[in-house]
Amino acid sequence: MIVDCGVYSEGERHDLPKDPESVAQAIDDNGEAFGWVGLYEPTEAELGRVQRLFGLHPLAVEDALEPHQRPKVERYDDAFVMVLRTLWYVDAEDAVETGQVSIFVGPRYVVTVRHGEGVPLTTARQDLEQRASVLGHGPAAVLWAICDSVVDGYETVAEAVEVDVDEVETSVFSSGRTSDAARIYTLKREVLEMRRAIGPLKEPIEAFAHGAVPGISHEAAPFFRDVADHVIRVADQTEALDTLLSSALNAHLARVSVQQNDDMRRISAWVAIAVAPTMIAGIYGMNFDNMPELHWYYGYFAVLALMLVTCTAMYGGFRKAGWL
Repeated sequence: MIVDCGVYSEGERHDLPKDPESVAQAIDDNGEAFGWVGLYEPTEAELGRVQRLFGLHPLAVEDALEPHQRPKVERYDDAFVMVLRTLWYVDAEDAVETGQVSIFVGPRYVVTVRHGEGVPLTTARQDLEQRASVLGHGPAAVLWAICDSVVDGYETVAEAVEVDVDEVETSVFSSGRTSDAARIYTLKREVLEMRRAIGPLKEPIEAFAHGAVPGISHEAAPFFRDVADHVIRVADQTEALDTLLSSALNAHLARVSVQQNDDMRRISAWVAIAVAPTMIAGIYGMNFDNMPELHWYYGYFAVLALMLVTCTAMYGGFRKAGWL
């Protein structure tokens, strides 16, 4: 659906009906203005209306309708489209959910197509409208506001994942027995989802920051440098989280192996202790007549004492060796 339409001139917003035709007419009448049309999970017919009004490239429109595109920037004549992956974190499920924002940027228009629940653009729009000097940069200002909002969302997700990674580390190195492999694997998959969203952004944001993309003026480029710094920082943080999870998984597997060895030593020690009286009982259970202990009045008690002394000595030896 169409969620908002506005025309901006001299740093001020002029509200219009939620009708892309009115935006197209307004920017035709005023050469200084530019329009911003926002859509949320539009139908093919709704996006087709906007395509006809602003001359959007059909291939870019086709990509905007599919919410699982790789982050990228593509040029089409005097316009370009940028695809961003939005992220938000569901802590109860240790899950990083993803959405998509496609931003069509032309000389005098911006069309945003959003999929998913993460990072609503309303806040970015309201913050931008409070900064008339920034709005003076035209469509590039809208692109910067959206990129800044999406990247801030990355940092929020990275901080939430980092909390869970710290919890996993604490659990892995705790004194008790834990089963953390499944959670570590889940978190590694979510970190991979973050890398897929963040990694491809480095190059296009750097290009914006250096004014190397037509449509982004050199005056607007410094705003993107701040976004580029945030992208690099959150990308490094994501790499660090992935490394920490790999180390935690290796440490967990090593601890499991050590625990299994300890268990085997304990089992072996108890088996050895049990074998000694079994062997003695087996010898004296043969009932041969030439065994003098069979006819000795204290023979039975002597054998029991031998078993007790043997088991006690073995138990003490195993305890001293750390097997029990």
